[in-house]
Amino acid sequence: MVKSENDKCEKEPWRGQYYRLEEIQKHNHSQSTWIILHNRVYDLTKFLEEHPGGEEVLREQAGGDATESFEDVGHSTDARNLSDTFIVGELHPVSILSLHSVPDSFSWTNWVIPAIAALIVALMYRFYMSE
Repeated sequence: MVKSENDKCEKEPWRGQYYRLEEIQKHNHSQSTWIILHNRVYDLTKFLEEHPGGEEVLREQAGGDATESFEDVGHSTDARNLSDTFIVGELHPVSILSLHSVPDSFSWTNWVIPAIAALIVALMYRFYMSE
């Protein structure tokens, strides 16, 4: 059975609704609790009190990417299916790049400069030891 584009939109009305990370980060309180799971945006505000793990677990992740925490817990198939009902959109491609980019702590000064310094020392040692 081939589904038409209209069927897809009816079942997944959130498709094509993109949110940037900056927008999602604003939804980090009990009146508006959004999280990111696998680059999809979820509004869990109405689910806070129903969450079996407690409201605090969701509030800690509010406004950010909760994918790793969600997967670490090992949610059931029922929980995964229920989560689909809270999807409001997708993470904007620009935000995906910034969310999954190299962390600030990974920079030239952290590894390239020490590597070059070690190379220079090794070459100097070899040069002076060969004479």
